[in-house]
Amino acid sequence: MNELDINYLSDQGSSALIFEPSELIEFKRAWQWQRQWQKKLLTNPSSPQAIWLLQHYECYTLGRSGSKENLLFNAKKPPFDLFHIDRGGEVTHHLPGQLVTYLVLDLHRYQTDLNWYLRQIEAVLLDVISELGLYGQTLDGLTGIWVNGFKVASVGISCKRWITQHGCALNINCNLSGFDQIIPCGLKGHQVGRLDSWLPGLTTKDVQPLLKKAFIKRFAL
Repeated sequence: MNELDINYLSDQGSSALIFEPSELIEFKRAWQWQRQWQKKLLTNPSSPQAIWLLQHYECYTLGRSGSKENLLFNAKKPPFDLFHIDRGGEVTHHLPGQLVTYLVLDLHRYQTDLNWYLRQIEAVLLDVISELGLYGQTLDGLTGIWVNGFKVASVGISCKRWITQHGCALNINCNLSGFDQIIPCGLKGHQVGRLDSWLPGLTTKDVQPLLKKAFIKRFAL
């Protein structure tokens, strides 16, 4: 990871390394980074935490308990790479124009409560959307963020001995056609949206600093 720009943040809260690669990242590569860092924290609990803010090449990921019924294509011949991974939740789509945040955090430093953690991630996304002048909301019993009835952000995590992996994805100006090949997050009847539908010209470069700031604030980094 020595090719990445690193900001080392150690204030009065928990320390973390934030990685912001400028190039598109293959999903397998980012997943490997997370697993390595999780192992590092499990081995040495005093190690700094890690957060990645990045964009992926087009791919699909299916959670550990996800149903293939939510894939509207032949799983042996997917339109883009399909990864069966260890997070919770159903299938989702990653692609350029979508900001993905991966968090390897030690919840012993916060609260050992996954519901609390999921709600904190959602709160970060709501903070960003509000900062942009839009109204985002959650829906009872569901995970993620909606704007005007369109789901613009998904959240999916995994956790081992309270060390987290995976995180969230926020649609900024991505091509949504790939979502037509799946039932996103297993939610029938829920349309997927992107933020530039309400803010024409919005780019990931506009949103990424806001997202980083919101995570730093919410997690006292």
